Amino acid sequence: MKFKIFSFLLMQLIFIAAKADIGNVTGKVIDATNKMTLPGATISIPDLKITAATDANGNFTFRSLPPRGKLIMQVQYVGYKTLTQVVDMSSTAPIVFEMQPTSIETKEVVITGTPTSSNNKQNSTSVSTLNREELLRPSTNLIDAIAKQVPGFSQISTGPAISKPVIRGLSANRVVTLDDGVKQQGQQFGDEHGVEIDQFKIERVEVLKGAASLMYGSDALGGVLNLLEPLTTPDGEVRGELVSNYSTNNGLTSNSLMLTGNENGFVWRGRGSYKNAYSFNTPTGYFPNSGFNETDLNGMLGFNKSWGYSHLIFSYFKNNIGFYDPEFNNAGQYVNESGVAFTDKDYKSRTIDFPRQDIRHFKIALDNNIVFSSGSLKLNLGFQNNQRRELDNPTPSLFFDLNTYSGDAKYYLNEKNGWEPVFGLSIDAGHSVNKGTEFLIPDYDTHGGGAFAYLKKTWNKNTLNFGLRYDYRDNKGKGLVENGTTRFTAFDNNASNVSTAIGYTHEFTDRLSFKANAGTAFRAPNTAELGSNGVHEGTFRYEVGNPNLSPERSYQTDAAFEYDNDKVSASLGIYNNYIHNFIYAANAAGDNITVTDNNGNPQLYPIYRYTQVNANLYGVEASLTLHPVRYIHLDNTFGYTHAQNTTLGRPLSFIPAGNMHNTIRFEPKIGKLKDSYISFGLDNYFAQNRFDAAFETPTSAYTLINASVGTTVAFGKQKVKIYVAGNNLSDKKYYDALSRLKPGRLDQTNPTLGVYNPGRNITFGINIPFVLAKMN
Repeated sequence: MKFKIFSFLLMQLIFIAAKADIGNVTGKVIDATNKMTLPGATISIPDLKITAATDANGNFTFRSLPPRGKLIMQVQYVGYKTLTQVVDMSSTAPIVFEMQPTSIETKEVVITGTPTSSNNKQNSTSVSTLNREELLRPSTNLIDAIAKQVPGFSQISTGPAISKPVIRGLSANRVVTLDDGVKQQGQQFGDEHGVEIDQFKIERVEVLKGAASLMYGSDALGGVLNLLEPLTTPDGEVRGELVSNYSTNNGLTSNSLMLTGNENGFVWRGRGSYKNAYSFNTPTGYFPNSGFNETDLNGMLGFNKSWGYSHLIFSYFKNNIGFYDPEFNNAGQYVNESGVAFTDKDYKSRTIDFPRQDIRHFKIALDNNIVFSSGSLKLNLGFQNNQRRELDNPTPSLFFDLNTYSGDAKYYLNEKNGWEPVFGLSIDAGHSVNKGTEFLIPDYDTHGGGAFAYLKKTWNKNTLNFGLRYDYRDNKGKGLVENGTTRFTAFDNNASNVSTAIGYTHEFTDRLSFKANAGTAFRAPNTAELGSNGVHEGTFRYEVGNPNLSPERSYQTDAAFEYDNDKVSASLGIYNNYIHNFIYAANAAGDNITVTDNNGNPQLYPIYRYTQVNANLYGVEASLTLHPVRYIHLDNTFGYTHAQNTTLGRPLSFIPAGNMHNTIRFEPKIGKLKDSYISFGLDNYFAQNRFDAAFETPTSAYTLINASVGTTVAFGKQKVKIYVAGNNLSDKKYYDALSRLKPGRLDQTNPTLGVYNPGRNITFGINIPFVLAKMN
């Protein structure tokens, strides 16, 4: 009934908006220096999720647009600086976009994950973006691809199969992941849980660093990972893409096929992806049962009309991941449960043995932007079902089944005299039940809601923004009596908070800009922190929650300078984040428990109890891109985070090591080949000697050598992109500071742990974009 009522109201809004007049926009894209037209340039309106392309004469047309208001447009063309410009829809004059030639891939793009869309220079939030080409560079998953290229962004890894995002030293429920506007909701409290999103469907990534609670409520203390799917194709076109690659280290095969089209505003997209890998190889040998397979089906159906757009988005993600608790024979070889050493055939088997994870995530969302004469309403409704099974045999031992409902509405008033107000409301509800035979957390219900107001003022070369938000969160855990013993005691933990944010940007020149932010944020404790009472599979520890935990409160500041011209692009930023009531699990010496497993075998586990301290994290991020001549491109990034438990006077645990990535890329012209390149890279990770000895061990510094070569071959009008890439070419033995398999990372009482990160890996890839139908 609630769904029917909402559907009726939504259709009424669309009907009212549809009465608006229809506007058309025409224009031309030219070279700013010689005034020559640029055929094949892409013009997009991100807030309406539409694109157009220039014809042979450099002309373009958008049909059925709102006839009033102002929209930000983005123009892109290879070899030219990306242009962003606000266009007044009430003007009838054709638009002329003049583009500046550049040798550097510009980062001046429209940012959509902040309260108002704007180009990066006029956006005070610290944001790093990655485009489609960068996301398709060799990696084992989406988070791995981002971590290699964005300063301040790292990953907690459990081999190649699982990567969890870390922003400025914070992870899990302190980082929000958005999938085309929907906050991804799984049992993300654990380190051994990934983001459960197909990496091939993402067109662009925005990494928003710093507190983002004003926009997204609880949990965004570290930042937001905003994953954006492709904009719709130009009217009358049907396009597609085939991506396929193979990696030698673990036999990873990855294949993805996509089709998308637009017929008079009826838009659609469908994609299917599949990955399969056997056990990964370290410089000292294979690690047993570490293979995985991943299946994803996703798509979109919708309308782009003069009143805005309405898109129905859906996806189904399934992942199977193997795990192994190391056991050795007298010869130092890994052995199975029967004490028999694994063979090469076992290591390269694509059949995943027990224990393993079976993860399934279904999501459906209705994404709308309805344009009125006074402004626009963005409305996003979502439903997700996350199932996480931990299996020691065909019957799941742990089985979490979580349903989440969410709604988010923002009303954008039209800009007037440089003022841009936004008002927003959000609600969500989650219901989780245990369906397994073992228990870690109780069945629970969670409800939350929030409201915010945001105001942005632009004048001359300055932008000032201010926001205020109120949130409420209620977590209810249900009691459980197991075999006459109370396993879980019912609890009701609620929290509320008022968050504020203020930001400022100033453009000294067209090349040099400054941005700064200050604000507060909060995070309500999650159910695992409040109510855990059991063995956390994969972490080798027994966790006990605390139902009386207070919410975390964060006080953040950051500032950055950015500079770019046609030869150099550089940025330098600093940040500080003080967190009051920081939540973490701690073990006291001798605090252990013996648990009998399903086979009747007793096992000793250390008990980790959730508690709270105060913490301070600060750091620096920098990037430098040089293009001294046309065919040489140098990329350099640096990131460092210093994290301190100020209550106990010692470092926080599991903080990423300082790192520096350096790449030199040659781009020669070779006959009829296009976009050819040869690149060499060094990934330098510093030693991490600032660690909490109660939780982990230090990690040594290391350097990884990488290289790649690629080109685009034309077969008639069809282009085929091919590449070969090598990672860790020297087969370096190393432990990453955030690897869950490093010595002492999982269970300090188990001396057999200590698995090196993957060794040498060569990836062969092909990418075939194609057009099945195109307008005249």
